[in-house]
Amino acid sequence: MANNFIEAVVEKDIAEGRCESTVTRFPPEPNGYLHIGHAKSLCINFGIKEKYQGKCNLRFDDTNPTKEDVEYVDSIKEDIRWLGFEWDNECFASDYFEQTYDYAVELIKKGLAYVCDYSAEEIRQTRGTLTEPGQESPWRNRSVEENLKLFAEMRAGKYPDGSKTLRAKIDMASSNINMRDPVLYRILRAHHHHTGDKWLIYPMYDFAHPIGDAIEGVTHSICTLEFEDHRPLYDWVTENCGFVNPPHQYEFARLNIKNTIMSKRYLKKLVDNGLVDGWDDPRMPTLSGMRRRGYPAEAIKNFCAAVGVAKANSEVDGALLEHYVRDCLNRTADRVMVVEDPLKVIISNLENEEIVTLVNNPNEENSATHEAPLGKEIYIERSDFAVNPPPKYHRLVPGGMVRLKGAYILKYISHETVDGKVVSVTCEAIPDSKQGGVNANIKVKGVIHWVDAEKCVPVKLMKYSGLLTDETEDKKDFDDRINPCSLEVVEGGFAEPYLAECPSGSAFQFIRAAYYKLAGKEGDKLVFYRIVELKDSFNK
Repeated sequence: MANNFIEAVVEKDIAEGRCESTVTRFPPEPNGYLHIGHAKSLCINFGIKEKYQGKCNLRFDDTNPTKEDVEYVDSIKEDIRWLGFEWDNECFASDYFEQTYDYAVELIKKGLAYVCDYSAEEIRQTRGTLTEPGQESPWRNRSVEENLKLFAEMRAGKYPDGSKTLRAKIDMASSNINMRDPVLYRILRAHHHHTGDKWLIYPMYDFAHPIGDAIEGVTHSICTLEFEDHRPLYDWVTENCGFVNPPHQYEFARLNIKNTIMSKRYLKKLVDNGLVDGWDDPRMPTLSGMRRRGYPAEAIKNFCAAVGVAKANSEVDGALLEHYVRDCLNRTADRVMVVEDPLKVIISNLENEEIVTLVNNPNEENSATHEAPLGKEIYIERSDFAVNPPPKYHRLVPGGMVRLKGAYILKYISHETVDGKVVSVTCEAIPDSKQGGVNANIKVKGVIHWVDAEKCVPVKLMKYSGLLTDETEDKKDFDDRINPCSLEVVEGGFAEPYLAECPSGSAFQFIRAAYYKLAGKEGDKLVFYRIVELKDSFNK
């Protein structure tokens, strides 16, 4: 059963015999890294392949060599595989440059294309407006023979860049501006990442794309809504180039997330200006950035499924993505204890070190466990002790009791202050108050985490936030909305020693704090990236 309007079209086409099986394609331009918006297109195109036992090609639409690079090609392939997708054929628009050129020659022979001497600016000036028709080029009625000669000379490098173009001969009075004699080829001397210096002319995307689809036998060419007005040109190209049973184009609403940069141009600006640590900076909405930060691939796919496929543009709250990240990590991440702002606690009646066994993940049946040492001196969060507690404060206070996670109930004895700041607290462990002990059922409202002061491991926490702040009347420009507090680095905390044994890349729930990824080590410190906070702000 179809889950959205695109799948309904696919099922109708199969039922009516327009296609026996599906062929889709994911066609990124290799001019940047993939971002979360591309994940939606990936899920749609590869989802159709999987659901209908079809094929999906990866085709790099590399028609603009000045902005494209093999670095982007490699990163795109890595991101797709990380999400769990595998393409059937790896293609490049540049693989078809010779065929595309031949199709352009055929259009000239049919009287449907001509060489124009206007500059790019003159073409813009004569294109007309939404209410006024465009002006025909003085070279629109050149003979077929002259156009063939000039086009061949363009390829041979006889003319300087930008001096001539090949334009389709359609209708300068069309209500659709894209049909007003669009440019099919331009002269451009630039090294191409895939073809080198072979070509001096390059096809425009709107010409190369439908030809690539048709050559590959694509049945359903799926793109975002901004290409809806380009569909008549897409159909014009496939029809006049003589393709039998040509592909059809279908548009869906692109993914827009509040306060999230969904433009490779702006993302590249952040990278080029050094405002982030590369395309895979954990704050970036790129797939590589999310992978580096610790987002599970499953969460991104679940998020795209929840957003759905619609025909109208809308904006999604970023809390929805975080909800699915949190949902995955809640099921998979080990629970561990890390004290960010340590306060020493002395357990007066604990003479010998003990070992506490902690469950890694209470959501897993038969979960594994790990051990944590408990000595006479431990660290707790400074916020977990208050001399003058606020209302409804259920942690350690003078005269009060609190339970240590997985261990004893502590009873306050005294605290030491230096220059008005509490530097240590002395407590007594209530005997037999561990789970299963005779005093385990003593009612205590607060449960706090802790680490052994002697065997704990120092940590460095990288706390990431969004790169953009809310748009306001005073802050509408991209540069003004850059969040200066998108990274907070916290040092001075400690983790239980178990974390030093875990491999880099592991995800954890820091009890009562947030989800973190172990990124590596800096000297004796463990470095963690904050993936997402524990609190779910998504309104279900």
